[in-house]
Amino acid sequence: MADNLVIVESPAKAKTIEKFLGKDFIVKSSFGHVRDLSKKNFGIDIKNNFTPNYEISPDKKKVVSELKKLAKNSDSIWLASDEDREGEAIAWHLSEVLKLDINKTKRIVFHEITKTAIQNAIKEPRAININLVNAQQARRILDRLVGFEMSPVLWKKVKPSLSAGRVQSVAVRLIVEREREIINFTPDTFYKTIAIFSTGNNNETFKAELNKNLSSKKEVFTFLNECKNSKFSIIDIQTKPGKKSPSAPFTTSTLQQEASRKLGFSVSQTMVVAQKLYEAGKITYMRTDSVNLSNLALQTAKNKIQEKFGDNYYQFRKYKTKSKSAQEAHEAIRPTFIDKETISGSAQEQKLYNLIWKRTVASQMQDAKFEKTTAKIDISGSDKLFIANGEVLKFDGFLKLYFESTDNGNGEKTSTRLPVLTKENILSAESISSTQRFSYQPPRYTEASLVRKLEELGIGRPSTYAPTISTIQNRGYVAKEDRPGTERTFNFVLLENNEIKEETKTEITGTEKSKLFPTDIGMVVNDFLIQNFKTILDFNFTANIEKQFDEIALGKTEWTKMLSKFYNPFHTQVIETLENTKRNSGERILGTDPGTGKEVSVKLGKYGPIAQLGKNDEEEKPRFAGLRKGQHLETITLDEALELFKLPRKVGLFEDAEMVVSIGRFGPYVRHDSKFYSLKKGVDDPYTIERNRAIEIIKEKREADKKKLIKEFAEDKDVRILNGRWGAYISYKKKNYKIPKKTKAEELSLEDCMNIISEQFANKSVKSGKKKSK
Repeated sequence: MADNLVIVESPAKAKTIEKFLGKDFIVKSSFGHVRDLSKKNFGIDIKNNFTPNYEISPDKKKVVSELKKLAKNSDSIWLASDEDREGEAIAWHLSEVLKLDINKTKRIVFHEITKTAIQNAIKEPRAININLVNAQQARRILDRLVGFEMSPVLWKKVKPSLSAGRVQSVAVRLIVEREREIINFTPDTFYKTIAIFSTGNNNETFKAELNKNLSSKKEVFTFLNECKNSKFSIIDIQTKPGKKSPSAPFTTSTLQQEASRKLGFSVSQTMVVAQKLYEAGKITYMRTDSVNLSNLALQTAKNKIQEKFGDNYYQFRKYKTKSKSAQEAHEAIRPTFIDKETISGSAQEQKLYNLIWKRTVASQMQDAKFEKTTAKIDISGSDKLFIANGEVLKFDGFLKLYFESTDNGNGEKTSTRLPVLTKENILSAESISSTQRFSYQPPRYTEASLVRKLEELGIGRPSTYAPTISTIQNRGYVAKEDRPGTERTFNFVLLENNEIKEETKTEITGTEKSKLFPTDIGMVVNDFLIQNFKTILDFNFTANIEKQFDEIALGKTEWTKMLSKFYNPFHTQVIETLENTKRNSGERILGTDPGTGKEVSVKLGKYGPIAQLGKNDEEEKPRFAGLRKGQHLETITLDEALELFKLPRKVGLFEDAEMVVSIGRFGPYVRHDSKFYSLKKGVDDPYTIERNRAIEIIKEKREADKKKLIKEFAEDKDVRILNGRWGAYISYKKKNYKIPKKTKAEELSLEDCMNIISEQFANKSVKSGKKKSK
């Protein structure tokens, strides 16, 4: 048995570390946390100063047993979990569960998995930092209290099986509020005017924009008429140097944002790939607020830049972390060996590594240098001016290697070069056009922009961004979707050859790609929580809680006092809400049905958003209809809701039987002669489908069933031999039975089929009995 046992939280990390340590060391994985709060009574003894009740996870009992044996036979135990609060908590839980001897237990940390880093960590062990552990415990317990107390309130007051969380609910609030801004947004319209001028020198032309947007078509015609007989001359030229500096190396949030924009990765995907790179020893620790680079990393980057681009591209830079909430003194995310431009691994790993490598190296490169030129052009017949802007890249600097993307585009704009212009130059206008434009609605959040917003508000930390965004989607409060745009008309007015022409054009607007949309249930839950738990959903309050966790980590705040201060008013609010608040289904009254005079409303039903015709307290029972895809409680109109009650609808006769179209549990269908035929998704609309198409659907299904049928028996119509996706099988009374291999299905008799059914039924009964006895 080895003298030294090293315990890490991941098997991949264990495999990498084992290469760097000698035969005296054995490296084992705990596979993450080995224990968590018990589900019984919240897992917290609230009356006894929030004492946590931890229990070993069932799937970790075997791991714990193995680690106990190894620890017992080892001279030294090295706890080498990650260096953040979560990693510190894993180390503490291991020491408690394994009952480790404090005299032979050492805690080691490193921010990169390299031979040097591991050997240095072994030389400088420390004790477990109980302040970091308590910060993690405080977060875990507080989040358990919020989730376990608020969720039952939602079950009783909104809908069963819902959940609430401290950070997730605030994230949903951001998305809901942005959606409502968009719903209530009314675009302003204006006209943008562009002129193409000629200098009269070798057919040189350039573009200039009017210094003022025009407000109406009438103003456009007035201005263009003024331009018909005007002279155009340059009255001022200014040339100024400009520069652009590289961005700092990656933190967790900036990596998530840039990987989303450049690589199309989701936030959670980025973290999964980054974790693999870290555990393979290819990048430094991927959960960090820091933009700092070690002296060795700075020197290696310098050498690489000088070797690859030359001395004039190098510029030493020392970045400082702006975030006041930065946790421990980590480095930024960077390659462990900057001299390695490429790595082996999956395509995703190579792409993310390449992004990290470029960003790290570019951070130590020279500014990009530009020359910016602005020319003002006088219009003799008007008091307005045209402005021409030009930008010429004089030295590419860091742009030779890398440029940062933005949420509204893919990166740097292409430089516009102006011809040589001089003051008092007389110009001729080749054309002047005014195009109707519209102000932009507030942009919906992407995963990346939501991370940035959470970071700006001080909500969450590097380790929580990805889980928060995954949780709000998994729980159905938010959906990440692509949505097609809608066609919009706009006016285009052109002055050319002294003649004004008007044209109406069309464009697609509002196209959304991978944007976060609140669902109806998300909006209803958000409104209920804001109404009843305003403090919990307050941005400043949530950010302040994060600061208190930071204070605990620094040993400045006692964690149980912090929990007590939070819990007492929170619990009181829970009780008051349960006792005094009415159910909230997000009901919205749309108006009255002209045909029946009954009230039409929409609300959240048991299985999703529904429309209701009539009231619950009326003698005649109300009718209900589910909302269609793309319809929402907040935006559906009375006319749209009334359309929903047109189902079920008769579409005609076929073979002397009525065809009825409706929507059921499994989607839209045609019912004919007591049989059901599904409509094709994305092709058939139950509200518009006509008789001929309904007949087509019935015939297509019959034809498919014929091909599916291998054999049936007149003596017992319940027994059929059918063709399935995985081969032939027997169907009997809505249950399926496998046909033994090498048996020819078409040759089976009714007796053969019944024997197969009986045998398989008996086998299932025996297995079921064994399970019950266990």
